[in-house]
Amino acid sequence: MKRPERVAVIGVGILGASVGWNLSRHGAKVVFIDAGQPGEGVTNWSFSWVNASNKTARKSYFDLNVAGMTAHRELARAIGPDSWWYPSGHLRWADDPAAEAKLLETAELLADWDYRVEVSTGAEVRRRLEPALTMPGEVPVMFYPDEAWVHGRHLVGRLVGQALASGAEHRSGTAVCDIGTGADGSIRTVALSDGSSLDVNIVVNAAGPSASHVAGLIARHLPMRREPGVVTRIDCAHVPVHRAMHAPHIEIRPDGDTSVVLHSREIDALIDTGEDPSELARLLHESARHVVPELGNSRIAQTRVSNRPIPADGFPSVGAVPSVQGYYEAVSHSGITLGPVIGRLLASEILSGKRDEMLADFRPERFPP
Repeated sequence: MKRPERVAVIGVGILGASVGWNLSRHGAKVVFIDAGQPGEGVTNWSFSWVNASNKTARKSYFDLNVAGMTAHRELARAIGPDSWWYPSGHLRWADDPAAEAKLLETAELLADWDYRVEVSTGAEVRRRLEPALTMPGEVPVMFYPDEAWVHGRHLVGRLVGQALASGAEHRSGTAVCDIGTGADGSIRTVALSDGSSLDVNIVVNAAGPSASHVAGLIARHLPMRREPGVVTRIDCAHVPVHRAMHAPHIEIRPDGDTSVVLHSREIDALIDTGEDPSELARLLHESARHVVPELGNSRIAQTRVSNRPIPADGFPSVGAVPSVQGYYEAVSHSGITLGPVIGRLLASEILSGKRDEMLADFRPERFPP
């Protein structure tokens, strides 16, 4: 296995941290580069739900996400679960017949794919799992026991910390403004906004919402969707829910001992109407109170609108770009679920040159020049 001389990992969210950690522990010289601080971008402002139940559009994508779930469990054993890993399952239910039928249809498909799902009633869920919820007693509720949520910023901090202990470097608060190539077109340098320049022979573009800009530095066209989302954290003296859930109109999950995270696709749709983020937060809080009345006593702490890093066709872009020797991409929505498995697969590809079949449908070359 030929080790690369020096790898610049651009973007230190969950994907960049996972790639860098895997490279570093196999002896590669890694330098993390981020305009902000590790894990404080989109990674810290996502719903952070580890799942494959919402990934049924393509079987290969479902399989990749199942592998992501397995990789999380392996990672928890390798580095310790501490304050980042919460494998408490996930609940989902609806409040109209069409949506309910769709959830039941999906649950049946997932069961056929050997994915664990339990269908309970609202009354059973309140009695057995979540007594603080309000829901009709007879409503069917899907419980996915193998799903989890992750505290992304804590996980990134752990991975970067271990990589630094193994000899990796870290440049935070500075952006990449140029990528230099040699006469043969291979990667040679990265120039940073602080005026410094680094000699590298491999670049990993894990820049999330900025990935298209970074790709442009090597004249690569990486088409990305514009899909903003709003996430609100609310502070509460007592967190009344025990797991992530998709209730009608609102997504709710714990975020530690005194905080809860809220998100809603319906509220996301209001972002481009120019609605103030504080009003979006109020609407999220109001929806959450209908499902968990105890949250009425909580206080809105922080709200963030951020762009999700989604390639144009909705699927990850992972692997080498053949036209530029030494340039790799690790760009994906669902980075929380996929981070550990993409980190392992891409690091292996960089170190060995061998392409894993699991990534066959998600190669960067599917986007034409």
